[in-house]
Amino acid sequence: MRMSRNSPGLLNLMYVPVLLLFSLFIYYPFIQGIRVSFTNWDGFNANYSWIGLDNYVRMLHDKNIGTVIRNTLIYGVGSTFFQNAIGLMYALLLNQSIRTRGLTRTIVYLPAIVSPLIMGYIWYFFFQFRGGALNDIVLLFAEKPINLLANPDANVWIIMAVNTFQFVGVAMIIFLAGLQSISKDYYEASSIDGAGPVSKFLNVTLPLLAPSITINIVLNLIGGLKLFDVIIALTKGGPGYASQSLSTLMYKTYFGAQDAGYAAALGNLMFLMIAIISVAALLFLRRKEIQS
Repeated sequence: MRMSRNSPGLLNLMYVPVLLLFSLFIYYPFIQGIRVSFTNWDGFNANYSWIGLDNYVRMLHDKNIGTVIRNTLIYGVGSTFFQNAIGLMYALLLNQSIRTRGLTRTIVYLPAIVSPLIMGYIWYFFFQFRGGALNDIVLLFAEKPINLLANPDANVWIIMAVNTFQFVGVAMIIFLAGLQSISKDYYEASSIDGAGPVSKFLNVTLPLLAPSITINIVLNLIGGLKLFDVIIALTKGGPGYASQSLSTLMYKTYFGAQDAGYAAALGNLMFLMIAIISVAALLFLRRKEIQS
């Protein structure tokens, strides 16, 4: 008996190619990464030994891991906060009937289509110590240039700001979609009740934007916590470990130190951080959506 095109059996078979691709490119490398983290493999030779939890014990005693985790959280949480705050302001402004709003939306979103590595190099030419655009301006008023990218107190925040600048347009677009799905009847009803602009925003706009807020926060957290390209372009993680994230440290450990086992352990730590933080944020925000 032939199956019809809409039969559940045929539809389920259509999942098979996707599952095979996921198994090949996602599940298999993930399992291999866990396995490698229990070895002293250098990433190149066929010979290696099982060393148990030594890489994870080494991680606990690594004096630089605290700085790296702090930087990773700044890139993730900091970018998420500013992308959502600025993106929401842009969306509220550009949802109004103003001239050139289409052009302005395009300009704000445009950086998101640029490669993050290219965006990092663009800003590197602005901040670089010798010949950078910023120092060209500084030298008009001071005798010495400033080297912000080599300043451990500044470079992490510069990287976070560049990441925010690039992807704030994505947050804006998602918020705009949410705003345009809110019926004007809610605002008219609140006006009849005497609500002002602030009251409308807090009691109508924000609760109905909850799904858009959830999407933006979770996506921004995942993207920021695994930030790599911008860091490599601007500072390469330096000076020392001052601006390293878990992703750049993993790259440096694997290709620089040829220590694939420890790099895999760092990768597993990064996976756990992203999974725990993003899932916790998702569950919390979903609960808030229901309550609102």
